[in-house]
Formats: sequence, C-alpha cells, structure tokens
Amino acid sequence: MAAEARAPVADARQGMTMVQAVNDALAVALGRDDRVLVFGQDVGVMGGVFRATDGLQARFGEGRVFDTPLAEAGIVGLGIGLALGGMRPVAEVQFAGFLYPALDQVLSHLGRYRHRTRGRFSLPMVVRAPYGGGVHTPEQHADSPEGILAQAPGVKVVVPSSPERAKGLLLAAIDDPDPVFFLEAIKLYRSERQAVPEGHFAFELGRARIVRPGDAVSLFCYGGMVEVCLKAAEVAAREGVELEVVDLETLAPLDEATVLDSVKRTGRAVIVYEAPRSGGFGAEVAARIAEEAIYHLEAPVVRVAGWDAPYPPFTSVEHHYRPDARRVLAAVREVLE
Repeated sequence: MAAEARAPVADARQGMTMVQAVNDALAVALGRDDRVLVFGQDVGVMGGVFRATDGLQARFGEGRVFDTPLAEAGIVGLGIGLALGGMRPVAEVQFAGFLYPALDQVLSHLGRYRHRTRGRFSLPMVVRAPYGGGVHTPEQHADSPEGILAQAPGVKVVVPSSPERAKGLLLAAIDDPDPVFFLEAIKLYRSERQAVPEGHFAFELGRARIVRPGDAVSLFCYGGMVEVCLKAAEVAAREGVELEVVDLETLAPLDEATVLDSVKRTGRAVIVYEAPRSGGFGAEVAARIAEEAIYHLEAPVVRVAGWDAPYPPFTSVEHHYRPDARRVLAAVREVLE
C-alpha cells in the first residue's frame, strides 16, 4: 500500500496517470466554479490515501477542500444537504467497500429527491470511491458495489478505464444535475500514463465506447476489466480471432443501443466484471441482451466475474478471484465452440 501513496506529480512529456488525471479534474472544477467543494476522510491535509486530492487544500483553502470524520453516512448526508443548498459537492469515500454504512442515505434520499419533489429539486453531487482488486488490499478495500448502486433509481454510476476518460468523465459528472457515483479502479491508478488534454473538457455520460473493434465475440467490460479484456483480445488476435472490446463506462444509465449493436454484429457475448458473479451488474447486461437480441446470438451469454465469496484480503490467492485474460479467453473458446 505504501507504493500507492506517492503524490500525483504530472509530467506533460510523460502524460498522466489516472490518479493525476482525477486530481487535475478536481483542480479544474474547483477553479472554474466556486460552488464545488471537495471533502472526505483525509482528503485535505493528507491529500487522500491515494493522493488523488494532493495539494488541493493548499491551493483552494480549507473552506473548499476539507476533512471529515470517519463516517460514510455523514459524508454522503453532508453532500445531500450541500447540494440542496445550491453547492456542487464532490465527496470521497475512501474505499467503495466502505459505502455500506451510507446506503440508507443513498437509497432513501440521494436518488429520490428529483422524484420526491416532482422535479423541483435535483442533487448535483458526486461521490468518488476507489474500488476493485489487483493490489493486495485488506478486507473490504477491494469490494465492487457498482451493482448495488446501479439498482438505486435516480443515481448515475460511472466507471472510467483510462486517465483521459477519468478526467473527462469526472468533469461531466460534476457538471451533471443529478447524483453520480464515480468509481475508480485502484489497479489503474498508476498502471498507465496517457496524454490528457489541459483545462476543462467533458465526455458525455450514458455512452459506451468500442475500444477495440472485432467480429468474433463481444467482450463487455468496464473499469479495471477493460485492461484485462484488451490483453485477451491481443492474444486472440494472434490466433486469428478478432474480439470486440466494449467499455460500458456508464452503468446507469446503460448505453443499451451500443451493447445490442455489438451483439448483432458478432453473435456472441462475454461479460467481464470483478464483483461476485451472482447478482452482479453483468447479469443486467446479459438480461438486456436476452430480451432484445436473443435471435442474434449464436451461443449463450457467458459471464466472467468474481466468485460468490468475499474478496480475499492481502493473500497471494487474489489472482484466483479477480478475472484475468486467461479466464476471459476460456470463456471466448466456450462461446465459439
């Protein structure tokens, strides 16, 4: 974990890591809109456990970037009140697996205000949280609760897969009039550098994107699993099999049109996600395909996911739980046969 705690100093010649891109997006948002506030456990003086907010308090002051007690329900509840008061809060929950105490605020309040007030009020709030495995974290630090969040009516769920997408999507989320959960794969924080445009820019929420075109099998993924699926596609290409990798990116609302168009082209679908297999968000994607594109399928939809067990903490067996390219390729072979 110590290696994950370096300050995000960006070098334009080398590009940005994802954590640097998140930091840059927050700085841009704070600089262009006085209503934006950033808060959460250790985000101020410490700059966050992954240094995603490093330097922001010194630059924008304690009134704009501040620490909170270790109380997730309080962090989300504070954001709800600030948003209703006309601010643009960006709350950080230190790990997505710590969100569970705040589910009452999420399910009972955060997603309901537009409906409850018949459109008179909305909640322009972002909740950021690192999620997922790959770096041997303790218990609950690697949980992937995106399926729970995506089931809450009225909230949006966004999961970026690269530095550029992280910045553009986070800025779009902060500008959005409705609450957005923004989940950042821990494994991707410093695994890649990428050129990221300066200043403010935004990618449209609610859009999936094809990151690698193909005609044999559609691989549907998001966040940390995009990297895994691209590796699998590279291996398959050497064997003459072209896999189409679709980054869902926004889970709620889901870009169903892009999903269905891809399935209609390839006739086969493999869905890859880190959360436990049963009831995970991949099951929703599979259901949409079954409802709208079943006659285009040449084989049953296959899911590659975490197992129906708690994510293994610390240990070297993590690679047995977290999907990898080997498991994705086995699923590809299954649907091709």
